[in-house]
Amino acid sequence: MTLGSLFDGIGGWLLAARHAGVTPVWASEIEPFPCSVTARHFPDVKPLGDITKIDPNEIEPVDIVCAGSPCQDLSIAGKRKGLCGERSGLFRTAVELVRRMRMCTGGKSPRFFVWENVPGAFSSNKGADFRSVLEEIGACEIPTPQHGKWANAGMVECDECQIAWRVLDAQYWGVPQRRRRIFLVADFAASGRCAGEILFEPEGVCGDSATGARARERAARGTEDCARIAVYDMTHADEVMRPVKDGIVPTLNARMGTGGNQVPVVLTEGKVRRLTLTECERLQGIEGGYTEGGSDTARYKALGNGMAQPCADYVIRRIVECAEEVR
Repeated sequence: MTLGSLFDGIGGWLLAARHAGVTPVWASEIEPFPCSVTARHFPDVKPLGDITKIDPNEIEPVDIVCAGSPCQDLSIAGKRKGLCGERSGLFRTAVELVRRMRMCTGGKSPRFFVWENVPGAFSSNKGADFRSVLEEIGACEIPTPQHGKWANAGMVECDECQIAWRVLDAQYWGVPQRRRRIFLVADFAASGRCAGEILFEPEGVCGDSATGARARERAARGTEDCARIAVYDMTHADEVMRPVKDGIVPTLNARMGTGGNQVPVVLTEGKVRRLTLTECERLQGIEGGYTEGGSDTARYKALGNGMAQPCADYVIRRIVECAEEVR
């Protein structure tokens, strides 16, 4: 199988592809530093640059397209402009690109579309934005739940595709960081669709496979100190240091490294210090030094914008497993 990544960042989906035996083919990103990280780790992946300038007729078809579209306008911490916001509105650009790619290939490629974003998408514009996400992907009308709130996991069946979504929290996937993110999978196959099967494994199976266990074990290496020492959150009013429960680090964010109290701090040997870049890399489930080559500010920002790698690995691995079962 092959994969293309939109809003690529530092190559989290490309790395997940590599871990699952999928070939990463191309990536779209406009920020210079993340592009340099991807180029260093994936020299064979074709850089496509600005998503708004991609011609679907000129890029290689792939089986999976992933898009971690900008979330600032959907985040509870942001201004909540929703899909009408300039940045989060790029989601529609990604969906249209996927639709045109499928038209160019007679409906064959891509089969899978994967979207990752913040849980704030559920409540943005009183739930209307997440409904728009589903309707844009499925090309059909989808009603808002009667109680007005979207569940943390669900599935819809459209004529065009089957769509499933699920919130995954990094702290339950091998790294001591609270990081809740929506992972959505759309399967456009004409028959044998498996989006629900990909994200909703039978009870007693999810997270217990040998492959998944090994992946979480690898992800946890190097974060043991963060789990043992006192961790404090300073990203709130009055600059008060607030201890966090069980040593689970607060969500790393893109504001880290920009000054102020954006980087979580730890108490070791009687001294307070902020988390190092290596610790932040490992808290995201990637190897220490992965983002080397840029300024501290650029590296902290890129890591805060990134995904928890174990969660991304799980989604791509499940796509591969379920696609093989259908064959």
